[in-house]
Amino acid sequence: MAVSEGIRNQFIEFITLQGFDDQYIDREEEKRILEVGVKNGISVEESLSLIRQVASQKGVVVERDAEERTQAFLENAATNDGKVTKKEFEDAVALFKKASKGKVPEPEMKKRLKKMMEDNGWKAKEGGLFGSKWYSAIE
Repeated sequence: MAVSEGIRNQFIEFITLQGFDDQYIDREEEKRILEVGVKNGISVEESLSLIRQVASQKGVVVERDAEERTQAFLENAATNDGKVTKKEFEDAVALFKKASKGKVPEPEMKKRLKKMMEDNGWKAKEGGLFGSKWYSAIE
């Protein structure tokens, strides 16, 4: 069943409203948007497409996209030996911070990136003779 143009336009306005105040759509807002889309007969895939379209047009950051960019960066960093250095991790934090327009606090970013590394089986390169336990220190 095709969704009417009126419902589609109303949904686009709803998406715009979600990112209006802070130019940021976090995971909770994204889930709420998807739920509204489904209730209005819009598929999850089309809803995700519309979220990205609105974000692109309005300069709104979608948290999922910021995380995916950062994950790709970490994946690239870990490709040669399966390990991420402190500098690469700090660069990933900086990338995430820029991609999310600073909406996520740095300690939270580090926790998310550490979890991302653990979920993907990437190790941290730490220790050594004069090395620090920078990765282990992330709570």
